[in-house]
Amino acid sequence: MDKRQLGGSDLMITPVGVGAWAMGGGGYQYGWGPQDDQQSIDAIRAALEAGWNWIDTAPVYGLGHSEEVVGRALAGVARKPYIFTKCAMCWDAAGRISNRLKRASVLEECEASLRRLGVDAIDLYQIHWPSPAEDLEEGWEAVVSLQRAGKIRWGGVCNFSPVQLGRIAPLGPVTSVQPPYSIISPEVETALLPHCQAGNIGVIVYSPMKSGLLTGKMTAERIQAMPADDFRKGVAQFQEPKLGRNLALAELLREIGAGHGRNPGEVAIAWCLRHPAVTGAIVGVRSAEQLRGVAGAAEFRLSPAEIDRIGQFMASHPA
Repeated sequence: MDKRQLGGSDLMITPVGVGAWAMGGGGYQYGWGPQDDQQSIDAIRAALEAGWNWIDTAPVYGLGHSEEVVGRALAGVARKPYIFTKCAMCWDAAGRISNRLKRASVLEECEASLRRLGVDAIDLYQIHWPSPAEDLEEGWEAVVSLQRAGKIRWGGVCNFSPVQLGRIAPLGPVTSVQPPYSIISPEVETALLPHCQAGNIGVIVYSPMKSGLLTGKMTAERIQAMPADDFRKGVAQFQEPKLGRNLALAELLREIGAGHGRNPGEVAIAWCLRHPAVTGAIVGVRSAEQLRGVAGAAEFRLSPAEIDRIGQFMASHPA
């Protein structure tokens, strides 16, 4: 599988990597409902066998549980993938989540992630959200100090705007930014992606299938039956009037993919990877079976005519 250099780092990553958000399970504010840990471990190991060479997780996913599952999956693996995780979203004893970017908090979070993951250094350590805004510089200085100390190899950010990137850049180079990006949510094409191209900042996009909407397996009935602690039930894109348009888009992707032996999810991921600013896409998987449904996305290429067809659909179906 081809590999791409992530920004100015020495990380050569495959176009797709494992997203471990759903592996955190349910029972908290951003949960995906119940998840079987062994299925998560099987999915990670299947991805490694398929040639994927990075995993993206975060402490807040399952309040530490996702990182623990990733650590268990990689225990005893001789050739470990790159591990990407995050900081700046913390929780108290009652599970209440808050944003923190104070130096002491960032350093403490890093130590906890190292323990849960079972590693000596984290390959890419990312500020999860630019909040509190007044602490951006202090948080980024903490990340830079962790790199100097050898606790992390490279530092990146998630959900930052070009202006926010400009604030922290003088304190130390930013390896990558992680924004949401999909056919349904292409907003970062306007300013963020050009900014990253110009500044040699890697881009790792998340939710290329819009949290499962573009897999071709989502239905109104399935959404209705989701567990109460699945955050997607409260997201506007999973509700009318947007839901009908999104499911119709998934059917268009199914039609396009059918001509190539690909499924809708692979088409949705390939659409994101077509953009020259995008280094890689996070693909959330909850089982080895789900992995098989998206494994071909890394090498699939849409034709200009197919890209235009998707664009025309979106232009004619505003939600």
